[in-house]
Amino acid sequence: MNKDLTVGKPFSVLFKFCLPLFGSIIFQQLYNMADSFVAGKFISENAMASVSNSYEITLIFIAFAFGCNIGCSVIVSQLFGAKKHSEMKSAVYTSLISGCVLCGILMLSGIGFCDKLLRLIDTPENVFEDSKLYLDIYIYGLPFVFFYNISTGIFSALGDSKTPFIFLAISSLSNIGMDILFVAVFDMGVAGVAWATFICQGVSCVLAVIFVIFRLKKIEVQGKVKIFSWKEFKSVAIIAIPSILQQSFISIGNLIIQRVINGFGSGVMAGYGASIKLNNLVVSSFVTLGNGISNFTAQNIGAELYDRVKKGFAEGLKIILALCVPLVILYVTVPKYLVLIFLKKPTAEAIKSGRTFLLIVAPCYIIISVKFVADGILRGAGLMKRFTFTTFTDLILRVVLAKLLSETSLGYVGIWCAWPIGWGISTLMSYLFYKFIKWDKYSVKREVLETEEVETKEAEVNDY
Repeated sequence: MNKDLTVGKPFSVLFKFCLPLFGSIIFQQLYNMADSFVAGKFISENAMASVSNSYEITLIFIAFAFGCNIGCSVIVSQLFGAKKHSEMKSAVYTSLISGCVLCGILMLSGIGFCDKLLRLIDTPENVFEDSKLYLDIYIYGLPFVFFYNISTGIFSALGDSKTPFIFLAISSLSNIGMDILFVAVFDMGVAGVAWATFICQGVSCVLAVIFVIFRLKKIEVQGKVKIFSWKEFKSVAIIAIPSILQQSFISIGNLIIQRVINGFGSGVMAGYGASIKLNNLVVSSFVTLGNGISNFTAQNIGAELYDRVKKGFAEGLKIILALCVPLVILYVTVPKYLVLIFLKKPTAEAIKSGRTFLLIVAPCYIIISVKFVADGILRGAGLMKRFTFTTFTDLILRVVLAKLLSETSLGYVGIWCAWPIGWGISTLMSYLFYKFIKWDKYSVKREVLETEEVETKEAEVNDY
C-alpha cells in the first residue's frame, strides 16, 4: 500500500512506516536462526558449526536471488504505475525465465564446486561432511529461493506487502517446527535441518507463484503478451546486476572472514555461529529501519521539504536507539546464556568465543546505529556513490583487520576487534557525508526516484 511520508510528524510517520518492515525482518531472521538453533541444541556443537559454516556460502546464491527480486520489482512497478500492463506482464515472464536460467547455472556450479569452496575456506575435517551435506540439499532447493524472491518482488511492485509478509511468517514458523520434528523425532541430523528448510521454502514458493498467477490474470491487457522480451530483460538486468555484484562482494568478504575463523577449530566456529546470528538480528533490524528512512528521505526531497529530511535524521536516530539500547544491555549482561540457546553440549572454547564476540561487538551497536540512519538518507537522496564507498570501506577494513589481528597474540579475539574498528571509521564517513549535503543547491534527479523504488523493495526481500 502506498504511503505519503511528506505529511504528519516525522517521528510518528517513520515509526508507523517502519513497524511492518521491522516485523518482516524478525521473521526473516527467525528463518535464518532456526537451522543453527536446532542443529546446536538437538544435535551437537559440530553440527552447529557445520550449518553456520555452510550458511556463508549460501549467501552467495542468495545474492543472485536478491538481485532478481530487485530488478523485477522495480521494472514491474514502473510499468504498472504507467498502466503498461502488457509490457508489465512481459517483464514478469521475462524475469521468471531469466531467473530459471540463472538458477540452473548456479545449481550446476554449486554441485560441481561447493566442496571446493568448503576446502577454500579451510573447513575443518570434523565438520566438512555435514557442511557438504547441508549445502548439497540446499542447492537442490535453489529454484524455490529464486522463484519465491521473484514472486515477492512482483507483489511489492503491485503495492502488496501484506501477502509476502504472511507467506514469510508462516514459512518461518513452519521451518522451526519441521526442524525440530526431523531432528528431535526422526533423528535425521544435519540432513533433517536441510530438508526442513527445503520443504518449507518449496511450499511457500509454490503458493507464492500460484497467487502471483491469479493476481496477474485479473489484470486485463490488449493484444498478445510477449513471453520473453529482450527490452525488458535489459531493463531488469540494469538494476539487478549492480545489486548482485554488491551483495556478492559482501558475501565473498564474509567467506574470507569465515576462513580465518575456521583456522581456530570447530569450537570457535560454533561460538561464532551462535553469536553472529544474534548480531545479524540487530544489524538486519537496523538495515530495515534505514531502508524506511531512505523512502522517507526520497519522498520529502521530491516535495523539496529539506528541513523535514533533517528532522527525519534526528527522529530516525531516536527510533533506532530505542531499539538498540535495550539489546546492548541484554547482550553485554547475559552473553553466555544467549550463546547457550544455540548449543547443546558446548565446549568451554565455544562459549568463550561467542561470549567474547558479543561483549566486544554489542556496545558498538550505538555507534553503528548512526551509520544506518545517515546511510538511509544518503540512499534516499540518490547519493549512491557515497553510500557504496562507506559500505565497502567497512567490509574491506573488517576483512583485512580480521586477517592481520588474528595473527597477533589476540588470536580469534583479534577477529572480533575488526568489527568495531570497521564500524567506527565507516560511521564517521557516513555521518560526514550526510552533514556536508548542500540542501540549498540540491536538485531532484531521476536517480532519486529510482533509488526510492529500489530501497522500498530491498526492505521487503526475503532472502531466506
